[in-house]
Amino acid sequence: MSLTGKKAICFYFQVHQPFRLKRYRFFDLGHDHYYYDDFTNESIMRKVADNCYLPANEIILDQILKNKGKFKVTYSLTGLVIKQFQLYAPEVLESFRKLAETGMVEFLAETESHSLVSIKTRSEFEHQVNDHREMIREFLGYETTSFRNTELIYSDQIGSWVADMGFKSMLTEGAKHVLGWKSPNFLYCNSINPRLKVLLRNFVLSDDIAFRFSNKGWAEWPLTTDKYTAWLSKIASKSELVNVFLDYETFGEHNHKDTGIFDFLEHLPSAILKKTPYKFMTPTEVASYLQPVSAISIPSPISWADEERDITAWHGNELQVAALEKLYNLTDKVNRCEDIQIKKDWKYLQASDHFYYMATKFFSDGAVHAYFNPYDTPYDAFMNYMNVLSDFEIRVNRFVPDRDTHTEISKLNDLIKEKESIIEQQTAQIDELRKKSGTKNKTAPATALFSGERTKSLTGRKTTSRKTSGKRKSSR
Repeated sequence: MSLTGKKAICFYFQVHQPFRLKRYRFFDLGHDHYYYDDFTNESIMRKVADNCYLPANEIILDQILKNKGKFKVTYSLTGLVIKQFQLYAPEVLESFRKLAETGMVEFLAETESHSLVSIKTRSEFEHQVNDHREMIREFLGYETTSFRNTELIYSDQIGSWVADMGFKSMLTEGAKHVLGWKSPNFLYCNSINPRLKVLLRNFVLSDDIAFRFSNKGWAEWPLTTDKYTAWLSKIASKSELVNVFLDYETFGEHNHKDTGIFDFLEHLPSAILKKTPYKFMTPTEVASYLQPVSAISIPSPISWADEERDITAWHGNELQVAALEKLYNLTDKVNRCEDIQIKKDWKYLQASDHFYYMATKFFSDGAVHAYFNPYDTPYDAFMNYMNVLSDFEIRVNRFVPDRDTHTEISKLNDLIKEKESIIEQQTAQIDELRKKSGTKNKTAPATALFSGERTKSLTGRKTTSRKTSGKRKSSR
């Protein structure tokens, strides 16, 4: 339990926008090295900034000030969205700075590129996390102590890496197939390194806001603060911690202003404080004030995406697997490259969104996958991305030649020289033996033995040799 004896509730919002790719044809390879649809990226950022980020931040700041230290929230801002704020909506970045200055907001660390590197390689994963931590220091003046991975991807192994990097807590999905009979409404710890506390998303209470708020066909529509606080109070006796994790675009973008979503956001904090026993906490505070009830074992990666709550949204078909494999095969070369544009493209091309667009899961989660998707089909997304990636690979190879190929050629040259040296030594030995034997053909060059000629003086098998040769010829 917390030091105050109250139960905890944690509100977390994800903020992310990718750099979307322009239509890139096969014939552009080697000629056009700029891959991004600037008009679309700017248009979407301005639209979401006006509909969501700015009004939502204003409401959150107002509620923080009104509730005088009792209302706290948590954000994660990807490195890519920070870059887009700089380019297209600097006032949004300034509004997040104002939230940071209140001391009531925690900002989480993650991979800078909102990438899938955690399922590929540890060293590159740690490198990207450190780059993101530095960005948060630079732009928000905040030192991160808790972590969320791209799309809440988590496994025992990934959690142990995060613990080794010094983080206190990590967020992930309270997936049914992982929890079994257990409840997401408690604090858990990593099964490999118990120092890392694990916060599990209550997907029912989260999705009630994220996906069902404006659904008029939902039996509980319309969702009000009174109804929501009643649900929280109902589970309070069997809960210590409730985690409500949402895409920030839930407010004003996925659910438009006319649905009443902003009124709901504005009145929810005070309603929770007045009508429920919960106290708002950030993930780092939760890790400090609550004790985990047990370790949580998650051997295979999970996420908060789709019905399956696994990683098949990005790594579930042959297209996605091939694209990811080709991308991360370039890791070593890119790390040896000093070109600034190569480094920037490397970050932008790793965004998980590119692989999400390739998903073929259009039966149960088609509407979600189609949102903000610039492609007509997953195959269009794959071909466009692979064309871009092929040009990127050409550029990388120009800066960093294939070291493995040169190494292999060098080894083969050394092997040839070694064989030639052995042949020369054996030739000299044979010539020496001929001189000593006093044969009639002692003056014949020893290299004749290596041309396949067999003399009668040496073998006495001239006839036999011809017959054997004839058999080989007829057998071909």
